[in-house]
Amino acid sequence: MKDQRARAFHQNHSEDTSTADFIREFIYGGVDGGVTTFAVVAGATGANFDNVVIIILGIANLIADGFSMSVGSFLSVKSQYEKYRKYQQYERWGVENMPEAEKQEVRSIYYRKGLRGKLLEKVVDVITSDKEVWVDEMMQSELHLTPEKNSPFQAGLVTFTAFVLIGAIPLLPFLIPGSSQLVNMTPFGLTCLLTAVAFIIIGYTKSHVNLTSRIEGISETLFLGAAAALIAYFAGYFLERMIVN
Repeated sequence: MKDQRARAFHQNHSEDTSTADFIREFIYGGVDGGVTTFAVVAGATGANFDNVVIIILGIANLIADGFSMSVGSFLSVKSQYEKYRKYQQYERWGVENMPEAEKQEVRSIYYRKGLRGKLLEKVVDVITSDKEVWVDEMMQSELHLTPEKNSPFQAGLVTFTAFVLIGAIPLLPFLIPGSSQLVNMTPFGLTCLLTAVAFIIIGYTKSHVNLTSRIEGISETLFLGAAAALIAYFAGYFLERMIVN
């Protein structure tokens, strides 16, 4: 019974953490994709590039930067996974070869948290009744390490997918002929509108996942996107005039 209770707690916690990590990977990959592609489009527009050039630069950015971001995410998760596995082996060896010493460490951890007497011993007995739960507890409470539930490949794939999907939004008015004319706007004007809507949705979702202010999350995302676009636009504007003239 104690084994089942301990395993159930850690399984539910792990599932919640895995889902949250998956969503965060998608959100931050999408933010990076939207901001960088929007900046490319803004810079190219400021330099008065033709639409064909803007499309080429935008798609090249999506593929190259998306791949770069996914590789970075893959290596980051892989590094954390390997670090966790290494220390997990140390803790498992301690549980199997020095159980009394490791049990005393669990007792000390919960003693510092305020548990005393029979309640303390009951908690220690429940945790140490299952070796895997015992090892997990030592990893989290003693070493402050948590396992990576998503695989490195999955993390890289999610990042790349989010980067491409959200990053393609600023390019849509240039990829779909006549789309901007339907709303009586320039292609770049429609790009600004669509990207702003995407950033609002991403900012709202990010704040929901992180349990922060909705207004703060939306404002932060919009500000980052607008700042990147303004810098890129005026950089392209002035560079085009300096080089051409």
